[in-house]
Amino acid sequence: MTLHPTLVAVTARITERSRPSRQAYLQQVDAAANRDPGAQRLGCANVAHAFAAMPAADKDRATALDKIKVLAPRAPNIGIVNAYNDMLSAHAPLQHYPDLIKDEARKLGATAQVAGGVPAMCDGVTQGTPGMELSLFSRDVIAMATAVSLSHDVFDAALMLGVCDKIVPGLLIGALHFGHLPTVFVPAGPMTSGLSNSEKSKVREQAAQGLVGRAELLEAESKAYHGEGTCTFYGTANSNQMLLEAMGLHVPGTAFINPGQGVRAELTREAARTVLALVKGPSFKPIGRLVDERSIVNAMVALLATGGSTNHLIHWVAVARAAGIVIDWDDFSALSDVVPLLSRVYPNGSADVNQFQAAGGPGYVIRELLDAGLMHADVLTVRSGGLREFTRIPTLQEGQLVWRDVGPSRDESVVRPASHPFSTTGGLKLLQGNLGRSVIKVSAVPEHLHTIEAPARVFDSQEALLKAFKDGALEQDCVSHPSGGVVCVVRWQGPQANGIPELHKLTPPLAVLQGKGFKVALVTDGRMSGASGKVPAAIHVSPEAAAGGPLAKVQDGDMIRLDGVAGTLQVLVTEAEWAARPLAPMPAALCAANGMGMGRELFAHMRRNALQAEEGACTWL
Repeated sequence: MTLHPTLVAVTARITERSRPSRQAYLQQVDAAANRDPGAQRLGCANVAHAFAAMPAADKDRATALDKIKVLAPRAPNIGIVNAYNDMLSAHAPLQHYPDLIKDEARKLGATAQVAGGVPAMCDGVTQGTPGMELSLFSRDVIAMATAVSLSHDVFDAALMLGVCDKIVPGLLIGALHFGHLPTVFVPAGPMTSGLSNSEKSKVREQAAQGLVGRAELLEAESKAYHGEGTCTFYGTANSNQMLLEAMGLHVPGTAFINPGQGVRAELTREAARTVLALVKGPSFKPIGRLVDERSIVNAMVALLATGGSTNHLIHWVAVARAAGIVIDWDDFSALSDVVPLLSRVYPNGSADVNQFQAAGGPGYVIRELLDAGLMHADVLTVRSGGLREFTRIPTLQEGQLVWRDVGPSRDESVVRPASHPFSTTGGLKLLQGNLGRSVIKVSAVPEHLHTIEAPARVFDSQEALLKAFKDGALEQDCVSHPSGGVVCVVRWQGPQANGIPELHKLTPPLAVLQGKGFKVALVTDGRMSGASGKVPAAIHVSPEAAAGGPLAKVQDGDMIRLDGVAGTLQVLVTEAEWAARPLAPMPAALCAANGMGMGRELFAHMRRNALQAEEGACTWL
């Protein structure tokens, strides 16, 4: 299949832009890969410490210590980095994965060790609380914890066990800084379906209006989030899994198989078999070579084709930087113009990820994109068959893994062929104007609301907006203005201000106003959940207000036009007036509060060093 010219052009400009940093990165990867194995390179005391806790037989294999093997190569040793905790549903199944991996490694004459654990926090728990201000930065903490885990430098390969929002990007960033190691990612899959996402959203909107109480809301939420596995909406966690499939970093078809299915345990064993096949020799494939400009573009395309999480316009910029690759929102925008929307999964539709998987899932989407010339097929993956292997679905037959062709869509209300998409363009849009640069997830927004023009109401916090809604002030703003609407500007929410927390709790009240026929929109330098829903939201505005961005100039009553069709975000004042208007300072009390309590003091250096959202909000560069 001939590649689409836009795909070719975007990949070429990324390659050219990244040439110096990518070359330097690969030199580092090659230098590390060409060293002697750790057990041979390290001092005897170092080696003894590294393998002291191993069972004797494993110890002999790892070190080639017994006299018979003294002249033979030692066995490969897999480092396991685990995001397990039993508080988060998505990570609870990972408790027993190391035992499966170690057992499988032994069968293959290799060894495996849990190199370390990384923290994993859930935005669903911390939404609207001070803890959420640690959320994005936890990605870089996870990357650092991955580096600490692998820094013992006695591993020939690595397995990354993790699933959710910041965990996968953090593990991937950390793994890329050990780019000389063959690496496979090992997820746990989504929970089984509970209360539908649409029903859950209805109850949330009723609660926002005071029509139901806490007991009814808690019951609905508990029916939706009810067991082990990721949440079933297509938010950041499940977008992670889609993108890893598109990059060929999973065992094919692993993403959306439920934790309790028998095939899941065998797929975990297959991850050990897969990574061992990549260790030194003709099939050596370190992750630093697998993740190149083409695989990053493939991930971007998969995100757009599925209407995935807007958080990845931050995360994958950071992931790319970790591999010496420089991408920006112009690249996403150019691809979005030509990549068709092939899936409708909540919040872009009513289906959950289990229905998505049943209809064809990642394998179907990847096949359609490959056949349409919208993905690079010639990339390296963790499998010898390349990206085409990721168009098939795994099953168990007589205890053995078998992959079958995905076939046609089994529900065209959920996934469609590239020849008959839900939309001819992707689900994300770049917005530019005198308010800076931002993005909007248009795929979840009704078409007649893609453009909003209304007066601004400026808030310094999400709590202030919620209070204005409860007091009826926002509805009164809508009623009293001829536009019949309001644009809520929530500023001081960027990386440097308070860690760019998600503002998902703002969706229900704004959806209530929208449901009453008012035109409402959100403009913020903060971020929205991957499940950001049906309200027009210009998010990740860069530069942020705390860094002198133009959001700091906006005043109550300014007319703002958010145009998701033309791709503009403008305050409708004259250029002279806008240039002359001063930047409002961040309130001192707010600045002080952002740095106190819930451990936020420990993250002060990250706030100081954080880049803008379009630069990945990276804290290590």
